[in-house]
Amino acid sequence: MAVFDTPREAFGALRPACVRLTQAQTAENVALLRARLAAVGAAALQELQEYVLYPLRLALASPGPRRERLAQSAARGLAAVLGATRLRGPELLRELLAELCACLGTPPAPGPAPGPGPASEELKLAVVEALHALIHSADGDVILSLYRPPALHLLGFAVSLLLGLAERERARQVKISALKCLQALVLRCECCQHRQLREDEEQQCGDSFASFLPGVALALSRVITADIKQGHATTVAALRVFYQVVGLVMADEQLARIPENKEKPSGEQSEVSKLVVHRGPDWSKNTAEKLSLLLHKIVERSSVHSHWKVRLELVELVHHLVRNCRQSLVDSFTHLLKAVVGLVNDENSEVQSRCNEVLQHIAEQQLVAHNRALADVLSENLHSLATALPRLMNSQDDTGKFATLSLLLGYLKLLGPKVNIVLNSASHLHRLSKALMQVLELDVTDVKIVEDRRWGSGSGYEGSLQHGVQKGGCQKKYFRFFAEEKVFQLLQQVCRVLGYYGNLYLLVDHFLGLYSESAVYRKQAAMVLNELIAGAAGVGVDVLQEREVPLDRDDIKGAITSVLDEYTDQANWYLVTSIDAEEASHELSVNHSGLAALPGAACGSVLPPPDPRVTTRTMNSNIWQICIQLEGVGCFATVLGKEFRLLLLSALYPVLEKAGDKTLLISETAMGTLVDICEACSYDSVQCLINENSDYLVNGISLNLRHVAHRPHASQVLDTMLRHSDASLLPLVEDVIQDVLSTLDQSYNHQASTFLGVLHSLMAALVKWFGPSRSEEPQRRQAAERQSGTLGQVQAAITGQEVEQFFLDYVRQKQVAEGNLSDSGDEEADEVPPVAKLEPSNSDTEGETPLPSHAQLAKDVMGRCIHLLSDRSLRVRLKVLDVLELCVTVLHPHRNHLLPMAHRVWPALVTRLISDDPLAVLRAFKVLCTLAQKCGDFLRQRFSKDVLPKLTSSLLSQAPASARAGPVYSHTLAFKLQLAVLQGLGSLCEKLDMGESDLNKVADACLIYLSAKQPMKLQEAAQSVFLHLMHVDPDSTWLLLNEVCCPQLYEPPHASLQPVKLRGMGRPRNEFTDNVLLLLEKLQQQESRVLQAGTQEASPA
Repeated sequence: MAVFDTPREAFGALRPACVRLTQAQTAENVALLRARLAAVGAAALQELQEYVLYPLRLALASPGPRRERLAQSAARGLAAVLGATRLRGPELLRELLAELCACLGTPPAPGPAPGPGPASEELKLAVVEALHALIHSADGDVILSLYRPPALHLLGFAVSLLLGLAERERARQVKISALKCLQALVLRCECCQHRQLREDEEQQCGDSFASFLPGVALALSRVITADIKQGHATTVAALRVFYQVVGLVMADEQLARIPENKEKPSGEQSEVSKLVVHRGPDWSKNTAEKLSLLLHKIVERSSVHSHWKVRLELVELVHHLVRNCRQSLVDSFTHLLKAVVGLVNDENSEVQSRCNEVLQHIAEQQLVAHNRALADVLSENLHSLATALPRLMNSQDDTGKFATLSLLLGYLKLLGPKVNIVLNSASHLHRLSKALMQVLELDVTDVKIVEDRRWGSGSGYEGSLQHGVQKGGCQKKYFRFFAEEKVFQLLQQVCRVLGYYGNLYLLVDHFLGLYSESAVYRKQAAMVLNELIAGAAGVGVDVLQEREVPLDRDDIKGAITSVLDEYTDQANWYLVTSIDAEEASHELSVNHSGLAALPGAACGSVLPPPDPRVTTRTMNSNIWQICIQLEGVGCFATVLGKEFRLLLLSALYPVLEKAGDKTLLISETAMGTLVDICEACSYDSVQCLINENSDYLVNGISLNLRHVAHRPHASQVLDTMLRHSDASLLPLVEDVIQDVLSTLDQSYNHQASTFLGVLHSLMAALVKWFGPSRSEEPQRRQAAERQSGTLGQVQAAITGQEVEQFFLDYVRQKQVAEGNLSDSGDEEADEVPPVAKLEPSNSDTEGETPLPSHAQLAKDVMGRCIHLLSDRSLRVRLKVLDVLELCVTVLHPHRNHLLPMAHRVWPALVTRLISDDPLAVLRAFKVLCTLAQKCGDFLRQRFSKDVLPKLTSSLLSQAPASARAGPVYSHTLAFKLQLAVLQGLGSLCEKLDMGESDLNKVADACLIYLSAKQPMKLQEAAQSVFLHLMHVDPDSTWLLLNEVCCPQLYEPPHASLQPVKLRGMGRPRNEFTDNVLLLLEKLQQQESRVLQAGTQEASPA
């Protein structure tokens, strides 16, 4: 379709449609005109603007009952013309505004009963869009004519109509369009058509809208706080118009230019000027008070709105009003700042980001620092919030608690360096500190914290020698008033911000006072102190502005020293964490008359007397207090870095004590602290930390072991050192171990359990340092020689001296095996003179050479264990058996010393095996298996005579019970004992090279466990026994299994031979069938491999 670009062409095209519409106002004629308008260019239409508008205005204001379709079409036509042209006449602007407003405000039909505006939502929307187009089409000077006093009544009419639509209309699109049109009337829309207003023009608009501010603010507040069903877009638009209008009228720059007294108008303008509000100081103050109420209502509702765009717009409202109305609306800043601070941790990232930007702007502009009134408002808000905090934390859910603490943190960040105004007030500091004490109260009802113990030290050796350092994390805490981890992180930030901006000495002194004041506050105060010092050093703190004066390093060091001394004081470091009989004996043995402090144990003072009424709750509380203090030591190390090395003399020994504590939570936390110290002080690993400070540590241990009754924790330090060091530590602690052994000799009855823990750690360390790899190497060589064939295949020639030495060793071992050796036989054996100077690797001549220091230690420890195997305490006997097993492993390479010791330990070990508590029997059998593995056939006769009959009879007697037991049986001690015996019996038979009669006893005892009625684990263990028997005597094993179940018939190769008859032939399937067939299949595979290997060896020959 052709476009009419010239006025003449456009006039020719539009005239017929305009004439027709003027003559007959119908929707069809309006549609015809709108169709013609689409073909006219913008420049030509600008020249014909008034000509075209006339018939449309006529159709819009046609008399008679309202024809909605006609009015709607005319309004859209007006909007199309105004959208394509510019309005250059103020009179035309006012006339069109009046006509459109009259269209909205006219009743739908004549009659006495007044009705609402046009019933059609489409008509309302079309008129509002026409109004919006009218405002945007007016030039700058033209639109400003609406804000002069003569046009004030018309402007007010338009504003009230639009507010009515926004508030009462149900159609969502109409509400949003009305609000956008109102925003355009304030000249604050987002379009680029309106030029930037000058100061006098801004003042003129502000004066005009000041007259409408009460109505606008009230109506928009009702829209903002209306039902959420209206949709978030309506609320967002209402919020935007609200802060644009309030920001325009209450702008500080405009109010500063308003004279105190209103100028007297001339006579002609006196009536009109009565409508204009004088924005003087009194008016500003009264209006600000009323707006404060509305803002409070708006903030409360919008800050918890479910849609993030509403919350984001609320942040924009705060930013706009804080930037433009910081003086006039200072009383409302309580609500405004509460809104933006509360949303700083919003779930939506855009809201979070915008909040942080707004807060950063407030901090950079130093609005709080340069505005004492605002600082006072924040201080009072902080005081009120701290007062209400315990109540709120007790009544709100975690979401509400998070919002409350976000508010508290935001106030502190906004105050920044001015936070000392709060801290210097005793009332404010007291309220804040007590609130933190109550909020941070821990839940100490969990019994598992007390129950979880660190059993043994085997697990501690794996990975303890690694050179990489992993930073130790804090233990997860459980609080009484909240469960979410993010709530605790907010509290950490609160404390760190306090430490960053506040007076460190004042805060540390105050919270140390609370720490000492009551045990109820001690854990919370310690947590706060840790975070205060971290915040003061700037570690992990998030602030909006830098502090005014950087903190002196010496101040931090002084604060850390005082807190560290308080933490490691005897009353706070040695707390009852268990009612364990062993640990209780430590407590009861303390002499409370007092001792002088010993070097190397600055914190190892006399322990407080244990309370006989100690509850689980108290022990739980004590455990957490120690853990928090240990975390504090790690935090202090992080803060000071390498400077913390100066404090290692007072800090390292106590931390190592706790790393050896039996309470799992304490030992894990202490290990995390050691890792933190390593990282801070630039040690490569915990091992390096211990090795480089071992002289000081060993000295402290040695001195404390002389007063073990008063200082029982020295053994824990030694235990930790052994678990986390390497063989280079052994020469340093060798004298200490000898002190332990001599002290043990003097106090078997009282300190045995304590020292056995140290000896267990020592033996476990020796196993790791001088480990089984060395002891297994000769065994592998011997096995290789046995598999190589006959003696003629051995490459090396055997000398006469070796033969002579072999027979001497054989005679001596035979005497030992027959029991013809006294208890001192091992020493005598050691003194047998060597036949010749031979290399130790050529034959077993270790008995003639001095034992290495680690093997001598193991031998000495094993000698003590023999005496303690008959101790009255089951706990001691179990520990002795654990230590004994490790001693055997360490002495394994030194066979000439191990065998006499095995001879000495055998009687006591047999007693444990056949007549002791089931727990001790289980542990003793484990030791027996280790002895058999290391000593070989040396124990064959003893085992066959003293132990085997008891084991087989026990297995036979327990089999019926396990066969009919249910699934719970697998958790019983009897089941565990059966399982251990079955799992170890096969290897025992193989290692000891048992005779045929003994093997038959074992096979008969284990055969019943191949029944499908037995628990699956017992069946598998019984299978393992028969697999070992196959290696020792495959023929007997085959025959026994076939007597139970023979899967095939064996035909004789010749008729003269008797047929083979086995009892298992032809038997029906029974409970043993599956397991027996499985074992026979494995036996056949084993025989096939042996035959194949023999064929391969014979083929080259």
